[in-house]
Amino acid sequence: MQLIPQALFDIFALALPRGHGFGDRPPIGAWGDAEGKTCGVVTQHAEDGSLGILAMRRRVDSVWRTVAEEVGFASLDAAKARLETVLRIGDQPEPLPPNTAPRPALHDLGSRTASDVFNVLRQPSHHHAAWVLNQLYLALPNPDKNWAGDCQTGNFHTRLWEAQLLAAFREQGLHVTQPVESPDFHIKNRLGGEAWVEAVTANPSTPYNHVNAPRTAPPQERDALFFGPAALRFAKTIGSKLQRNYHEMAHVKGKPFMLAVADFHAPGSMLWSREGLIGYLYGEGAEVVDEAGGKVARSYAASHLHGPSAFPAGLFANSDHAELSAVIFSNACAISKLNRVMVSAGAPSKGLRYTRVGRFFDHDTGALEGVPFCLDVASSEYRRLWPQGYEPWSAEMEVFHNPFAPYPVPKALLPDATHWFEQDGERVCSSVYETSILWSKTYVTDANKPPLRLDDFLKDPSSGPVPEGGSTVRLHRGRPRPATGRLPASAANPS
Repeated sequence: MQLIPQALFDIFALALPRGHGFGDRPPIGAWGDAEGKTCGVVTQHAEDGSLGILAMRRRVDSVWRTVAEEVGFASLDAAKARLETVLRIGDQPEPLPPNTAPRPALHDLGSRTASDVFNVLRQPSHHHAAWVLNQLYLALPNPDKNWAGDCQTGNFHTRLWEAQLLAAFREQGLHVTQPVESPDFHIKNRLGGEAWVEAVTANPSTPYNHVNAPRTAPPQERDALFFGPAALRFAKTIGSKLQRNYHEMAHVKGKPFMLAVADFHAPGSMLWSREGLIGYLYGEGAEVVDEAGGKVARSYAASHLHGPSAFPAGLFANSDHAELSAVIFSNACAISKLNRVMVSAGAPSKGLRYTRVGRFFDHDTGALEGVPFCLDVASSEYRRLWPQGYEPWSAEMEVFHNPFAPYPVPKALLPDATHWFEQDGERVCSSVYETSILWSKTYVTDANKPPLRLDDFLKDPSSGPVPEGGSTVRLHRGRPRPATGRLPASAANPS
């Protein structure tokens, strides 16, 4: 039995029903075998100091199974001894529960032909992403029987989004289940808060190759940024889901319901489409005007989106769709997110350098642009951006609340997300992290080459991801909540 690095345990713990939420018994150390087939922790009560253990072993299909959860040990040595006994390192994997089909292996294509984007995971530069995506797949409580096949072929990003949502939810200590076919997830916390979540991706009207399609430039007119093609695609995507009347399902009725949206409507559109979601949800845009000798951002209202359909803007501007409690959004549903989590947590880079370039949210009142950055993902400077000591799964998660919802989502349900909500007649922002990223792009280069520098992108935007007219102007004044230093129960600086 050997020590397991904290960051590795944090990945394995995402398979637990509550993920990193250990309540009043946080772990004080993790142990297992070298092959990742067993994993266990010694826990200690936060008040009385009593010791316990929790042990997991892989099933024959590699899914984790909890085999022991005990308390009442007199010493750490006694707890470790019991842990080693129940882990049974070297024994055969756990059998499948009765009436349970084995989970298909994500690497096994069978007769299917892998999509180009799935094949990206075979490249050495993306092996970390491939490994952790498989871990998330194995951690899903009850994935669709076609999950692996969809991920390998035409629905890669839909399944990637579901995997990232699971990681972000359980990282925040939520109890996550998939008890029914739809909605996709039921989440609840120890405070009694709960919600149903349906995951959806905004897809293109005409499919494109996600690997080599040229990046689409953002609209040059600011009005089109808020109410143009991205807003229209979000409207159609969300509208299609609302037509299914999830809120009338017996298990959803009377409870908060959220749609979780990731954008793939055009190549590279997640770099700039966030404003389109805001424009559609709240019917508001922003423009830069000269005022008192300086430039300021001023919001304005719109009743309809661009285009001949004259689709109404402002889904959350009235009570017509109060059944939708909130929309979850992230601009980081990408293979690069998987790589960054792993590399920032200490996974070996193997002769490669992972560099993230983009803009931070500027919390200063009246700020017109985000703060540009260019950071090595493996650097201490990058790791210090978050209290976990590595990039968290929920770093880019935003929740846009519907002020008319009769069953609102408690902000405490998703404590690590950035929340946009109405307060005293003003739409404000609350974030547990001091660092919020508006958009970014990740570059993988040889470690023996000169590192990328921010000046390279600021001087020549065509060489990098800096979009012209992109996600810079803040629609609403932010009121950030100071970072609390709250860690997931198992989080610590990775070794």
